[in-house]
Amino acid sequence: MSRFLQLHILTAYPASNLNRDDTGRPKTLNFGGAERLRVSSQSLKRAFRTSDVFAKLLPGAIGKRSQDFAGALVRSLIECGLSEAEATARAEAVIENDKMGKVKKGKAQTEQLVHLGPDELAAIEALAERLKADATLDERTVLVLKNKPRAADIAMFGRMLADNSGYNVEAAAQVAHAFTTHRATVEDDYYTAVDDIKNADREADRGAGFIGVQEFGAGLFYLYICINADLLAANLAGENALAADAVEALLTSACTVSPSGKQNAFASRARGLYALLEIGEEAPRSLAAAFHHPVGARKGEDDHLTASIKRLSALRDGFTRAYGEKAQSFEMNVADPETLGLKALIAAARGVFNTGTGV
Repeated sequence: MSRFLQLHILTAYPASNLNRDDTGRPKTLNFGGAERLRVSSQSLKRAFRTSDVFAKLLPGAIGKRSQDFAGALVRSLIECGLSEAEATARAEAVIENDKMGKVKKGKAQTEQLVHLGPDELAAIEALAERLKADATLDERTVLVLKNKPRAADIAMFGRMLADNSGYNVEAAAQVAHAFTTHRATVEDDYYTAVDDIKNADREADRGAGFIGVQEFGAGLFYLYICINADLLAANLAGENALAADAVEALLTSACTVSPSGKQNAFASRARGLYALLEIGEEAPRSLAAAFHHPVGARKGEDDHLTASIKRLSALRDGFTRAYGEKAQSFEMNVADPETLGLKALIAAARGVFNTGTGV
């Protein structure tokens, strides 16, 4: 049986536009017949994997996603005396040999973004050094891709190579779209920009230098994350210590890192107000159904946070009673000093990997 870590987080954001659509409007969701604000899974995962939290906790174990991995190889070959055309052709041979993706001919780039781990990037760099020493080396004999790259972000969020499925990595962590537990409305912010020089001239037109409108929303968001602990360890070739570090990075960033959208305009930085960690072997399930009926629509639900926590607890207890679930649970509530802190939740999660730091 696989072991699952399930994390449920409530985070309140004031005026913000964390994740917008092609028109600049905050993304939304209709759930239970009510419009909610939404932050996409892709936006959240991007914020997590590029955060300082990941960089600090997972040094040397974070991959890079690009179309231009062969660029450094092309430059090295040119330094060896090859023409740009020949250097590009040889770099393209490396891409085609490993089937990283379809090549943009003449550019040594892939048509799709490719996610490579640090060890795979090192293989490209090593090839450049070998070609510097021996320009006759057959680059087609070099393999860059690895079945289990040592990259925590790839192990957690997966990788798909359309042209080389043998090197795909199944995601061990599933991140849901976050949405407000209550009905939410997108609002308009009408603003003007003043021309300082013109404004100082008493004879000049006193109108604004620029007029614009940007949309925003606010609310209490519910986020659900599910981690298959056994798959995560397997994706990292059995490195339990690295798997534990990866889970710590994900839990920490999920509670402390905000998406970067429109931060300069709204400074909508927030931390999780409530977190529930469940550890067990039962089939995972979200608690999103607790908010199918929007919070605030029932009597006594004026405090959205308190009401949302009660809804989560009631649904969890209902699932336990109905299905006989036996998962361990660990709770953090910043408004309740009787609950655990984030460090205790992290210790419990790390303990799944038998690293000696669990509770």
